[in-house]
Amino acid sequence: MRIHLTSAFVDDQEKALRFYTEVLGFVKKHDLPLGEDRWLTVVSAENPDGTELLLEPSRHPVVAAYKTGLAEDGIPALSFAVDDVNAEFDRLRGLGVQFTQEPLEMGQVTTAVLDDTCGNLVQIVQSK
Repeated sequence: MRIHLTSAFVDDQEKALRFYTEVLGFVKKHDLPLGEDRWLTVVSAENPDGTELLLEPSRHPVVAAYKTGLAEDGIPALSFAVDDVNAEFDRLRGLGVQFTQEPLEMGQVTTAVLDDTCGNLVQIVQSK
């Protein structure tokens, strides 16, 4: 069994696509119209056949409370592996990305947490 697809609830699919591709460096995989919304997925540029991230609209009634609760408690909705948290932090901060947690070493991992501009906190993680 493998993880094939996971999702992030986003406030604006187009804005999310720009952030996840132009800022974080993911690549658009699928973009199919579905009524008012789209089946919009991105993948890692390093693994285009790997796990897809669905940029899913936040319209369902329970999503607002879920996203607000996570963000208010500082809990990331997503976690992405990077080779060097400090370098990625510097690169992203240079692009204007807002961080809620600067790089922090915690034993065998270093993490930082950023705001994806679409209602989610995203953790980047480097394992040692």
